[in-house]
Amino acid sequence: MDKYKKLATNTIIFAIGTFSSKVLSFLLMPFVTRMLEHGQYGDADLIQQTANVLIPIVFLQVNSAVLRFALDKDGDKGEVFSVGLRTTFIGFGVFLLLWYPISLIQIKDFRLGDYIVLIYVFVLVSGLRQLCQQFVRGCGEVKIFAVDGIIATATTLAFNLLFLGPLHWGVNGYILAVIASDACSVAFLFVTCKLWRYVKFRGVRKSTAIDMLKYSIPMMPTIILWWIINVSDRYMVTGFIGSGANGLYTAASKIPNFVIMFSSIFIDAWQLSAVDEYDNDDREGFFTNVFRVYSGGVFTVSAALIVACQLLTKILVAPSYYDSWQYVPILIMATTISCHVNFLASVYMAEKKNIMAMVTALSGAVTNIVLNLVLIPVIGANGAAIATLAAFIMVFITRGIDTKRFIKINYKTPVVAAELVILAVQAAVMLTMKSGVLMYAIEILLVLVMLFVNLKPIKELLTLLVDKFLKKRK
Repeated sequence: MDKYKKLATNTIIFAIGTFSSKVLSFLLMPFVTRMLEHGQYGDADLIQQTANVLIPIVFLQVNSAVLRFALDKDGDKGEVFSVGLRTTFIGFGVFLLLWYPISLIQIKDFRLGDYIVLIYVFVLVSGLRQLCQQFVRGCGEVKIFAVDGIIATATTLAFNLLFLGPLHWGVNGYILAVIASDACSVAFLFVTCKLWRYVKFRGVRKSTAIDMLKYSIPMMPTIILWWIINVSDRYMVTGFIGSGANGLYTAASKIPNFVIMFSSIFIDAWQLSAVDEYDNDDREGFFTNVFRVYSGGVFTVSAALIVACQLLTKILVAPSYYDSWQYVPILIMATTISCHVNFLASVYMAEKKNIMAMVTALSGAVTNIVLNLVLIPVIGANGAAIATLAAFIMVFITRGIDTKRFIKINYKTPVVAAELVILAVQAAVMLTMKSGVLMYAIEILLVLVMLFVNLKPIKELLTLLVDKFLKKRK
């Protein structure tokens, strides 16, 4: 299959599975924000984010190695999956030894010990789901991966409605809904793909385990650094201002997830194509063409979201959360640049070299922490949003420079810079004018400018796809 057609086909398949789950997170917001007060919603988010940062540490980020090594055409998939399972259960056994010290951690009025059992169960079940998901994806079972996304959407919805509605379990119910949905996903993937066939109790070569851990372990600090950039601001907002402010900030962070929704659908498919096509002679042209269209699409979606952020906030959250819209424009800008950073991660993945991925993430984490400490006490939660934006810009610049060692992608830097300026002007207009016909007229005009800037690359890709498809038919 032609590489562009294959990328488009995989993107559509991943969209089917991913889109429903991403949309669900927005559809549930009105319900969740009505069932949970500001402080409760902030606490629930901190529990989830704490578990998410523990997962790569506890399991040595082995799920990433499982995906990458399962993609190797000549690899032993039984060895790959068995190493992943062993690492998962051994890691969790060690993690159990840290129960008591973790339970003592407290940030202002938020205490981890109150939710320690939930955190441990969350880490284990979610870790197993990620392992099974990435293995299935690496084996090329993209349709089953997509179906799993749909099932996860349905179960998450059902458990949330039950646990937060009739049962009124509050924060515990919100987290238990995620755990129960992940458990259903593990069972579905294990049965559907007959994953027990890949479990080996003997005969797993040490060299396979060593190679996988050499790949995954350097990613652990990278994941932690990403967590610092993405999530540490919520802890700092809680520490400096309180759980109520973090609840508003967390609600605001959900709307930029529209950008991530469109980006992640493509990135899931792109990672497979990036590895498949990386050794081909025309890889630089392929990467450049895909980057131009991907970048333009992300910027265009972001521009439209800034225009609609007040309306979306009014629709998606309870009235008491409406003020959270003021954090959305800058968070959308930060998310846009993070999508570009994720594109460059595919280069490190294809090369199986993750040290510089860690170093570049470190530059962003340091930027984020310093600016959070300076800006949050002065301008509140928007200081955290600015710090996150600056951190992602730093990572994108350092990765763009570093990845030139492996592949020279023509980023069209002046165009990317101009698109970022358009978003910045949109954010400034929205935050200063706040409302009115003139404000929306300016915002819509800027969206049209963004569309005009990106007409050429989108038209080029559509033409290329049509030409390739017609040639294939002939």
